[in-house]
Amino acid sequence: MPSTHSALSVSVAVSIGFMVGWDSPLFALACVLAIVVMADAAGVRRATGEQAKVLNKLMLIFFKEKRLKNERMEELIGHTPFEVIVGAIIGLVIATIFSSCLLK
Repeated sequence: MPSTHSALSVSVAVSIGFMVGWDSPLFALACVLAIVVMADAAGVRRATGEQAKVLNKLMLIFFKEKRLKNERMEELIGHTPFEVIVGAIIGLVIATIFSSCLLK
């Protein structure tokens, strides 16, 4: 259910923040990368899933007319915004737990 891509990218960014510093260029880069990954998970990939739904409907119409094979496309490609947020929270929590253990 949650986005593992979001969890991983946020976890990496938070771990870098703990290890290198919250004001480091590496942390800033990791944050930008995490934002791009989450935007992709919720936006572009979700739009692809919506397009697959429409294409599947069109294929059903053509299949009834015997113009195409009956091969459906995968419709559940992207994540909902809620799944992306939950993934980000999981990544934040895991990175905080592991970083606090490593820094002791």
